[in-house]
Amino acid sequence: MRKIVAAVAALALAACNQQVVEAPDLILHGGTIYTGLDNLPPVEAVSVRNGRVVATGASADLLKTAGAKTEKVDLAGTFLYPGFTDAHAHLYGIGERETSLDLDEIKSIAELVSVVGEAAKTLPAGQMLYGRGWIETHYPEARFPTRQDLDAVTGDRPTVLERADGHAVVANTAALKAAGIDGKPTSQPQGGRIEVDAAGLPTGMLIDNAMGALAVLQTAPTEAQIDATYEKGAAREISLGWTGVHSMSVPASHVPRLNALSDAGKLNLRIYNAIDGADFDKNAFGETADKLVITKAVKLYMDGALGSRGALLNEPYSDRPDTSGLEIAQEEPTLALMKKAYDQNIQVCFHAIGDRGNQLVLDWMQKTFDAASDKATADKRWRIEHAQILRLEDVVRFHDMGVIASMQPSHAIGDLYFAPSRIGPRRLLGGYAWRSLIDAGAIIAGGSDAPVEQGDPRIEFYAAVARRDLQGNSGLDWHPEQAVTRAEALKMFTIWPAYASFREADLGTIEPGKLADFTGFTGDLMTIPDDQILKVDPAITVVNGKIVWRRT
Repeated sequence: MRKIVAAVAALALAACNQQVVEAPDLILHGGTIYTGLDNLPPVEAVSVRNGRVVATGASADLLKTAGAKTEKVDLAGTFLYPGFTDAHAHLYGIGERETSLDLDEIKSIAELVSVVGEAAKTLPAGQMLYGRGWIETHYPEARFPTRQDLDAVTGDRPTVLERADGHAVVANTAALKAAGIDGKPTSQPQGGRIEVDAAGLPTGMLIDNAMGALAVLQTAPTEAQIDATYEKGAAREISLGWTGVHSMSVPASHVPRLNALSDAGKLNLRIYNAIDGADFDKNAFGETADKLVITKAVKLYMDGALGSRGALLNEPYSDRPDTSGLEIAQEEPTLALMKKAYDQNIQVCFHAIGDRGNQLVLDWMQKTFDAASDKATADKRWRIEHAQILRLEDVVRFHDMGVIASMQPSHAIGDLYFAPSRIGPRRLLGGYAWRSLIDAGAIIAGGSDAPVEQGDPRIEFYAAVARRDLQGNSGLDWHPEQAVTRAEALKMFTIWPAYASFREADLGTIEPGKLADFTGFTGDLMTIPDDQILKVDPAITVVNGKIVWRRT
């Protein structure tokens, strides 16, 4: 009898000590869920508790774990993926695009002039007109717009129109005069260029660092304006299916605003900031309590953009032999800043587009690594942003040095209309070389560079796997062999951006213990024909286990 009593007591004690399994907060079921884990088939459902994945599996099995308070969401055939992260964008610029004159769809200089003229009529007298998004590479006029084009419809109203790449503007005469560039320039700014006509007078085109002279025309935004701009940018991102963004060139003064907005639940987006290099010493690095906003990187610039001929090349431009581009960074002060970043464990995100620009960045990173005492064990994950045109011998250096290639597939399908004329077929062998970099063992963090590009994950995924324009066309020297597989494209926007922000243990795949960030579309990106990728719709966006956007 005593043995029976003892046995019952032991069972009772074991029951008391057994951990109570809590019901999940959320179960997403009834869809096709790609976990992002290699060689595993899709599942039907995923359960979430406290912002993290509990389990994946069959809908019937996971629904049995639901409790009275569990939210059960029927995906109704939606295709769910690990949260898509835009590894290179400008969140503030995305918000600005929502409220400024958008010139992205302009088809000619004549149309540009007409649209600007109509916009000028709506503004109070004397107020500056600003617009962005124009790109002349497909204009029938086959040239940059000029100040004279704008003067005809803007008069004495200062007008500044930013090129799509963000590395050039065209300004009218009133704006140039206000900036003190109305006569023949006696010198060119370091890392910039004031374009001049045959008479030596400014054409209105200002490239890279030359744009800084127009700062006198700008009025600093209020905190309320900054907040509203970020909220607009974040709302657009989550509506497209992005769960996170690596935001580039963020002013240090914006970081406290971003932190406060996130803490107040007004962004609902995971943000990894790279602050502008000029703000390195302004003590902006850190993270919010829930790690939705992390500021751990610095953004530097080696050169400009290919379209405005600011990208730094080893040889002159094929279509303009008088220039090889612009070297924006200066070696000695930049190496000093890179050493400081290395010592403080701050990630360096270095913009480089031309083959000479990329070569120099790799050289300077190697100098920094070689001089470090912990080079054998350090895990710095420094990045080159864009990495568009590479010498073939530099492709392997990314893997060998542990440097991440942060690339935007849509650049290829846009740039390849004009890149052959800019640099010729030989140099394009190392252009937009996704396949070569992956085959060499490098990691590619995929992004969009919005608002330079549309910032749509469907376009970026399509560009990576199809390497064709949005109408399905390709041209000479587009090198279709550089396209990637569907599985690689998924990694480019999920696990590889997670790795590029030191968060692969928390993000990038759907598996127990990881944060519940999911992106859903109405179509199966992994199997549908290339041309159908652009036709699917965003369906659901989940961040930290919360549904932050859903298609209605």
